[in-house]
Amino acid sequence: MASTVWKGHLTFGLVSLPVKLFSAARGETVSFNQLHKEDHSRVKQVLFCALEDKPVPRSELVKGYEYEKDKYVVIDDEDIKKAAPPTARTMEILEFVKSSEVDAVYLESSYYMAPDEAGEKPYALLFEGLRRTGYVAVAKIAMHNREHIVVIRPGAKGMILHTMYYADEVRQVEEFRTDTSLIKDKELALANTLIETLAAPFEPEKYKDKYRENLMALIKAKVEGQDFVETSAPETLAPVVDIMEALRQSLAQSKKPPKSSKGTAAAAEQPTFSLSAKDAAPARTKKTRRSATG
Repeated sequence: MASTVWKGHLTFGLVSLPVKLFSAARGETVSFNQLHKEDHSRVKQVLFCALEDKPVPRSELVKGYEYEKDKYVVIDDEDIKKAAPPTARTMEILEFVKSSEVDAVYLESSYYMAPDEAGEKPYALLFEGLRRTGYVAVAKIAMHNREHIVVIRPGAKGMILHTMYYADEVRQVEEFRTDTSLIKDKELALANTLIETLAAPFEPEKYKDKYRENLMALIKAKVEGQDFVETSAPETLAPVVDIMEALRQSLAQSKKPPKSSKGTAAAAEQPTFSLSAKDAAPARTKKTRRSATG
């Protein structure tokens, strides 16, 4: 099991149970080191004191908050501990809402929530209650120097927690809208047929990151002194002029994906988490603030 990222008590009403969180997913990418172009040796980032113009070891670093231009107040770890709210140790369920009312644009990071010692029975009770009613729990938790609003939902074998963006962190873009009056009934019927033709059970394991695979193949070829065959560029499609004709051609070329090897019975056992598309808007991450579509 992965390392625990938070440990404390989950409360709802007068019920309290010990739980722990650990990361449910993480992004995978190919990492590169920065090298000196002349001799391919690793380079280091050196921290300099701006006043003394000399290198400073990390052991001499402290946290500072700039409250005025070039004026800082020092905040140490003990200060941060004093500022931690009760939710740093206790996660309180504030309310239960229908899963269909939770827009996916608000979801940020995912964690598995497991019961700690002596918490198995109340954990199972909450899990089964959420599973049967179709509700998710909305709670507050403090971790990573921040207080989060989270949703807790039943997964296939246990409960999953998602940290969420606050409403003021989700971009409300007025231009982000869809004019459905532009489409005709025949176009919609043909589009629905194409969608049904491409419909298949959701099996995340069949989707691969080809960019990462190609990068690793390139690296392997270079290490072995071999040439790397460049991947072919996709064919550039002309702008659609006749939507009906484009849909007909797409339908003619499409083939029904193979059915899931697991069968529909296995898919039926997987608890679903319905997410509404209502008022969806692009969100931005807390650290990089990069925009993304919902």
